[in-house]
Amino acid sequence: MKHSIKLPVFFLTVFFSSLFSFQTVFSQNYTLNNSSSVLEVHGTSSLHDWTLETEKQSGKVVVTNSEELEISSLNFSVEAESLKSGKSAMDKNTFKALNTDDHKTMDFNLTSLKKVTKQSDQSFKVSALGKMTISGVTKSITIDMTVKLEGNKLFLNGEKSFKMTDFGIDPPKALLGTIKTGDAIKIEFKSVFEKK
Repeated sequence: MKHSIKLPVFFLTVFFSSLFSFQTVFSQNYTLNNSSSVLEVHGTSSLHDWTLETEKQSGKVVVTNSEELEISSLNFSVEAESLKSGKSAMDKNTFKALNTDDHKTMDFNLTSLKKVTKQSDQSFKVSALGKMTISGVTKSITIDMTVKLEGNKLFLNGEKSFKMTDFGIDPPKALLGTIKTGDAIKIEFKSVFEKK
């Protein structure tokens, strides 16, 4: 009787250990390629529209099921002072508004995938829920994006519009307040992640 009790327990232990190992082995880890990725911030002002381009960004994605696109982890970070407009005066005002002395990065961390729609074998439309932190303020946001798996790469494209004041940021001003930046901005990204 002792053997009959221990044997099933032994097999169950082996089974669940094997299952865990299987999932771990087939998790696919991707790291963002900074030089191949593009992130831009678009906005308006009382004088003209403007664009900030990101020079330094990083991120990681862990895919646990590439057939139905199950993602266990997605994080993304931008160095705040790597946002550049090509105009030093505007960049200085941007860094001041973002309080980059105290808040060095802007971050997004995935909470869950609200909806995944398969478009083809390796292409998906995704509605992702996550936490975005800008200038020390964290908000829950939903971002719609497309995800494409191709060879050892994962392509993630999308955009998100929101207001600076949502994150406690006062829209920058210039020339003694005569030029005012609009509150609404849009982030557009074309991110390339590579399997490691």
